[in-house]
Amino acid sequence: MWTADEIARLCYEHYGTRLPKKGKPEPNREWTLLAAVVKVQLVADRACGGSNRPTQVTKEVVSMGTGTKCIGQSKMRKSGDILNDSHAEVIARRSFQRYLHYQLHLAAALKEDSIFVPGTQRGLWKLRPDLLFVFFSSHTPCGDASIIPMLEFEDQPCCPVSRDWANNPSVEADGNLEAPENKKKCEDLGSPVTKKMRLEPGIPDGVGHHQSFGNQESGPIPPSISGSNLTTQELATVTGMAPSGAKVVDVYRTGAKCVPGEAGDSGKPGAAYHQVGLLRVKPGRGDRTCSMSCSDKLARWNVLGCQGALLMHLLEKPIYLSAVVIGRCPYSQEAMQRALTGRCQNVSALPKGFGVQEVKIQQSGLLFEHSRCAVQAKRADGPGRLVPCGAAISWSAVPEQPLDVTANGFPQGTTKKGIRCLQARDQLSHRPECVNRAGCAFTGTRFPAEFPLHLQ
Repeated sequence: MWTADEIARLCYEHYGTRLPKKGKPEPNREWTLLAAVVKVQLVADRACGGSNRPTQVTKEVVSMGTGTKCIGQSKMRKSGDILNDSHAEVIARRSFQRYLHYQLHLAAALKEDSIFVPGTQRGLWKLRPDLLFVFFSSHTPCGDASIIPMLEFEDQPCCPVSRDWANNPSVEADGNLEAPENKKKCEDLGSPVTKKMRLEPGIPDGVGHHQSFGNQESGPIPPSISGSNLTTQELATVTGMAPSGAKVVDVYRTGAKCVPGEAGDSGKPGAAYHQVGLLRVKPGRGDRTCSMSCSDKLARWNVLGCQGALLMHLLEKPIYLSAVVIGRCPYSQEAMQRALTGRCQNVSALPKGFGVQEVKIQQSGLLFEHSRCAVQAKRADGPGRLVPCGAAISWSAVPEQPLDVTANGFPQGTTKKGIRCLQARDQLSHRPECVNRAGCAFTGTRFPAEFPLHLQ
């Protein structure tokens, strides 16, 4: 039907052609993350008769987001006119909700090109049966999915995390896996070692990059787990994610912090540094955030759907993602499955229509041009420090104001005086005015001003 590389290529092309320069990283100085939702539609080939006629597949990007930032707890606002979480995955999902709002408006107006059709219950709608949605991210989600075993003598497409950064993750507030450039150079993406990895017989393009073996050409080998005082249970947890016979010497570390009340990380050296399977919040620069990690949010969407509480009042069933595709980066299939589905298997007592979905998880071999590793490789020993882009871009397949660029949770260019103005509220805002515009569009009713923000 589709491949991971096809999804990644479609998203990268959309990023390059449909998104303007504004909000994108400054060349050779900044990097960012990319996420998107792709609509996949099965179209029957009417030229062939019979019930077994082949089907054609059309793919379209319906929402996209970039970003690496998350505001601290002290900057949150009860009015709901600021974006707390501007990580690419969250921006893409919010943009996807805008797209769903618009499509529901088309359905209520009896437009045939809507993705929704009337449900069996009067007044409710459901997704057309020939459609599915694929979520793409250029990097593994921060949090539990980023706790990946690091194998001895492996060739990494991106550089491992340094121990200094792991002990002080607040230096980079984005929660990304990759190490600062002054600690360890990224591997040359055009080197013979990397080419050999990608062309090795028997390994599909883009699969298992972090499990290919060879000599690591630069940087010291992390310490062996033999001297890290691992318990039998801790050792089994980490080595269970590694290929058979491979020696786990460390783990890629996430800057996301365990939520209060969780057991917490052990902080032991080597592979036992993290506890896996825990809920985490995104890191902040000295100011703790209240935003859950992207791994936790994706796991929640896989149970509750991506539509949000407001749209669920108008839908017969939740809108689930059928697949998740990750771009070229440090990656573990086992870690992704644990973070997105494995932790939720014991969830029960859900309302009718909700459930833990068996989402398909794949990795692409295509690297995002503005990823940290790609930018680092291009700039070589260029002057200045490589930093995450401060802006976030949201794009949605809607006719009215499809594009929005924000910084620090507000539309880019907003001044302190203009924060309370209507113009300072971006298209993804939680403000009641924005919600009521959507509600009136296809229900004819207004939600009360006291309608809880978390439901809006």
